[in-house]
Amino acid sequence: MSNDRNTPGRGRLFVVSAPSGAGKTTLVRRLVEQRPDLRFSVSYTTRPKREREVNGEDYFFVTPQEFERLRDSGELLEHASVFGNSYGTSRRQVLDLLESGTDVLLEIDWQGAAQVRANMPECTSIFILPPSIPELERRLRGRGTDSEQVIERRLNEALDDISHWQEFDYVVVNDDLDTAVAALQEILAGHGEPYSSASPDIRARVMAILDTARSGQMIAGDRQKR
Repeated sequence: MSNDRNTPGRGRLFVVSAPSGAGKTTLVRRLVEQRPDLRFSVSYTTRPKREREVNGEDYFFVTPQEFERLRDSGELLEHASVFGNSYGTSRRQVLDLLESGTDVLLEIDWQGAAQVRANMPECTSIFILPPSIPELERRLRGRGTDSEQVIERRLNEALDDISHWQEFDYVVVNDDLDTAVAALQEILAGHGEPYSSASPDIRARVMAILDTARSGQMIAGDRQKR
C-alpha cells in the first residue's frame, strides 16, 4: 500500500482477485450497481464467450493473435494465462479513468494483481475467499458450464490461488452475498480494518479454509492409491 492513494483529483484503483468460483464476478457486479461513481474495467480475453456474456461488457473477446499484439505493443497494464486462456487489462483505459478522477475496479487473478501492484503500488488490493472448498466445488458445479475435468483442474488451482492471500491488502470471505458486498463497501470507504490481511481473525479464517482443503486432498490421494 502507498500513502499516495488519495491524491487530490485522481481516482483510486481497486483490484479484486479470487479463485475461480469464489463469486467475485457477482460481487463486483453488485458493488458497481450500488456505486455508480465506480467504473469496472473490462478485460481482454482469448477464452470463448459463455452464454449470456456480452462482448464489451463482460470482456473484450479477442483472438490469440490480437491479444499478442496488445501485449507486445505495451497496451496492457497486466496480463496472465489462466486455464489455457489469456487475460489482460487495457493500460490506457485505466489511466484515462483515473486521471479523470474516476475510481476504477479491476477483476483479475492473483498473477495480474501482482503486476498491477508492482506498476501502481498506490492501488488497493482485495482477495475474495469462498467459505470452504466444498462450497467452492458446489458453486463450480452449479454453473453447469464446465466439464468434470475442468472442474477438477479449477479446484486444484484454487488451493494455489488461495496461498497468495497474504499478498493482498484485504481479505473478504464470500459466505453471504449481501454481507460480502457490505464488506467491500467498507473497504472502498476507507474503513476496511476488520478485513485487513494482517488481522488475526482473517488469518485464522484463511488457515481454517486451507487446512480443510489440504485434508481433503490427502483423503482424495489415499482413495486414489487404494
